[in-house]
Amino acid sequence: MNRIKVIVEKHPEGYVAYPLGLKGVVIAEGDTYDEALADVESAIRFHIETFGNEALETESPVLESYVIESKIAV
Repeated sequence: MNRIKVIVEKHPEGYVAYPLGLKGVVIAEGDTYDEALADVESAIRFHIETFGNEALETESPVLESYVIESKIAV
């Protein structure tokens, strides 16, 4: 079983989620974090069912991510 990393972003309008390590575009959204996560998990399953294991990247996706605030004032 492959584990797929998912990025979830909070926006003023709600949440957006997208996986790393899949070929093609898979984006999901929801009013809450949980809704966006459930939507992206459903979309990932559909994507793999449709395109098979060829939809999985052969190389590992990014293993670490960092979110920082820059010291530059705008």
